[in-house]
Amino acid sequence: MDPTATTAAAAEPTGGDPIAILARHHPLDLLPAGLLADLVDAMTPARYAAGATLQTDGDAVARVLVIVAGAVVVTAPSGERLQDIAVGGILGADSILDETAAVGHAVATAPVTALVLDAAPFLQLVAAEPAYREVFQRGRGPLRRRPADAGPAPAGTLFTALLGSVMTPDPVTIPREATVREAAAAMGARSISCVLVTDGPALAGLLTTGDLAHRVVAPGLSPETPVGAVMTADPMTFPPNAVLHDAMVAMSERRIGHLPVTVAGRPVGIITRTDLVRRQSESAVHVIGDIARARTKEALPAIAARVPRLIAQFVGAGVDAHHVAAVVTSVTDALTRRLIGLAEAALGPAPVPYLWLACGSQGRREQTGASDQDNCLILDDSYDPAAHGAWFEAFARFVSDGLHAAGYVYCPGDMMATNPQWRQPVSVWRGYFARWIARPDPMAQMLASVMFDLRPIHGTASLFAGLQRQTLDLARANSIFRAHMIANSLKHTPPLGLFRGLALIRSGDHKDTIDLKHSGIVPIVDLARIYALDAGLEVVNTRERLAAAKAAGSLSTTAADDLIDAFDLISDIRIEHQSVQIRAGGKPDNYVAPARLSALERGHLRDAFAVVKALQSSLAQVRGLS
Repeated sequence: MDPTATTAAAAEPTGGDPIAILARHHPLDLLPAGLLADLVDAMTPARYAAGATLQTDGDAVARVLVIVAGAVVVTAPSGERLQDIAVGGILGADSILDETAAVGHAVATAPVTALVLDAAPFLQLVAAEPAYREVFQRGRGPLRRRPADAGPAPAGTLFTALLGSVMTPDPVTIPREATVREAAAAMGARSISCVLVTDGPALAGLLTTGDLAHRVVAPGLSPETPVGAVMTADPMTFPPNAVLHDAMVAMSERRIGHLPVTVAGRPVGIITRTDLVRRQSESAVHVIGDIARARTKEALPAIAARVPRLIAQFVGAGVDAHHVAAVVTSVTDALTRRLIGLAEAALGPAPVPYLWLACGSQGRREQTGASDQDNCLILDDSYDPAAHGAWFEAFARFVSDGLHAAGYVYCPGDMMATNPQWRQPVSVWRGYFARWIARPDPMAQMLASVMFDLRPIHGTASLFAGLQRQTLDLARANSIFRAHMIANSLKHTPPLGLFRGLALIRSGDHKDTIDLKHSGIVPIVDLARIYALDAGLEVVNTRERLAAAKAAGSLSTTAADDLIDAFDLISDIRIEHQSVQIRAGGKPDNYVAPARLSALERGHLRDAFAVVKALQSSLAQVRGLS
């Protein structure tokens, strides 16, 4: 979203009565008049000039916009028109509800007046009143509908998580005959705000610190008063398999801060308002917001340390690996941009225009819980090493060190902006690509392959304009380069042995496991890159490359669908494995022991590897490399 436009326009009136305007347009016409008025009161008016960017594809979405005047068009990075948003239309709600990055570029096609609401109050509004959720769900555009072969749509974890996964288990209980003094001592000793009161094994009531103040201290009751006389009797309860969203709504409607979780009348856990705040704080929107507000690079590692918990939360709610990776990458992008801002604040403004780009899994928006950093700098051709080199060396070191401290370790292959080779003017980069493609030895084609995954993160975007297109055209026209690229991709083979058995690592720290990254994900990434190159496609995400290659005809429908299914399956098993490690307090990796998978999962994994191996063999035969 264009921050300049927002800041400049925030105080300007919308013109006309927004309630009357929105009441005439679907889906907000579904809201009762009172709720629509409450929504408008909660939002802030803003204006945007024609041509202003309201949303950038892949960025985190921090606000909801309701269009009161004007029009907005949403397009894919490829230029495909995804959605037209007119008066009454909604932008950003779907991403916030699903906790996913923005889909498509949103640009004002005429001067726009909008009502704006930040993510946190929006989620609170939706949680407190189900009617809002229903309306915002109806307001989703077609760009949120995934293809039929894409599997289930992601769920907003605030609304699909079960209470059993977020409650505090084994709550503190006391019998109803216990004294108020004993209850207060129990709360003080454990620094908790309530105890559950039992009658035998069954829940009889609850007693909070507020009850102690208002029902005991204020009326001057004796500390020896039985808790049964002052407790909240027969409190509302939910079972562990209830949906978190329903509990949030109930707590908001009744203005209660503590909700016991019971099974057959017996207390097994408790949900508090603090739990809900903590739950929301783990959402990508809140993590990215905290990154944006960080004033020092020393504050960033603690914020980035929440990402593993975010992954576990998403996986536990059933979100697929493709969307988990998109969210994780959006956090990395935000972290990178904040470090860039802090670097410029410390070093002063850049002496010449530059563009920071990500490659590897960040470039493809495919990061998980085990990612290193891969990045580079493209500098303006006015760059003078003698005059400007020290600034950019310090700048790259500041950002790269900050990423490393936040858990994105230095690239083992030194493919980072700290390496002078990857910190060059645009003319040098053009020379790199031309030379690698013209003389495609194994190292050159490997470097070119990595660079096909470049994605701008921050800086002067025009420095990258045309560079990817030129490189793709050069590579497509050079059959020798393409043959080298294919040959290199075939070096990563799926771990299948004789009779389609799984070939395990036989020794070392990862004995009896499979490396799902290098033996499962990387072969598909390589295949997708080749088929995208065949069609001259500029998309870099693996899944999007396969879908685009199918649409362009460089990959058959059957092969594309099979590869997408294989990629999804391997990715899901990988992210589930990492989630288990995170929940156990370990460090996520890519090494999965098939013995820990079910027989059905092992069978599906073998099928996925067989698909990849068959397509590799077919590619080798067609290109004469077998």
